[in-house]
Amino acid sequence: MSNIIEITDFSAPELDVYARLTEGQLLNRHAPEKGIFIAESPKVIERALNAGCVPISFLMESKHISGQGKPLIERCRDIPVYTAGFDVLTQLTGFKLTRGMLCAMHRPPLPAPETVCAGARRIAVLENVMNPTNIGAIFRSAAALNIDAVLLTGACSNPLYRRSIRVSMGNVFLIPWTFLREAEAWPQQGIDFLHHLGFKTAAMALSDNAMAIDDPRLMSEEKLAIILGTEGDGLASATIADCDYTVRIPMSNGVDSLNVAAASAVAFWQLGSRK
Repeated sequence: MSNIIEITDFSAPELDVYARLTEGQLLNRHAPEKGIFIAESPKVIERALNAGCVPISFLMESKHISGQGKPLIERCRDIPVYTAGFDVLTQLTGFKLTRGMLCAMHRPPLPAPETVCAGARRIAVLENVMNPTNIGAIFRSAAALNIDAVLLTGACSNPLYRRSIRVSMGNVFLIPWTFLREAEAWPQQGIDFLHHLGFKTAAMALSDNAMAIDDPRLMSEEKLAIILGTEGDGLASATIADCDYTVRIPMSNGVDSLNVAAASAVAFWQLGSRK
């Protein structure tokens, strides 16, 4: 295969995108159309390709060229495949978690929120969720538990950060998602926008007057937006005030709250049920 390129030196410039560029540099906020993300492991790379993401290059252990990397290489015949021994690649932080394979890809353009929500019955809205691990876990639950789309406010961590992709097991490529635009300034204009699309809004919040998550009124809504807040502080009071419902997950043993990723799984399981 003529596109196989052996790397023997960790400082080789071909490794810059994998080893030395920060998430901010990969994101390229000033020119997002030139942004890059890194997919890790054969399964995640395959899901990204199936979603239409365009590869730039591969980096993999030499043994995978004729092994689990072979179908991906054949699928992307014109893409450079950088390869090295395990001793070189383990100098990359976290390489042992990648199942021996990475792929640099172009970031796809973000769709419009109304496009993402078209035909959706249940969506999740994330308000200022900043931990990439939580973002990834929420997407994994969304994919598994009947959530049709995810909208994020501007302060959220990007779902295409490496850790988010890894934790989601590539499910960020299965669920339609986008960031709300300036025109949907959160919360008031954003919630008005959701109402315009026909969604009732349910704020997941620790409020004394909140309804139970299995309330029949929630289950009977044709279109519902489940709104989850930032780690620690939860949803802003203005968001809760503007929503149609405030919803609380019942707790026991004096526990007052769940991590936002765990709360999302409970909410999606109950509210994402197909009736």
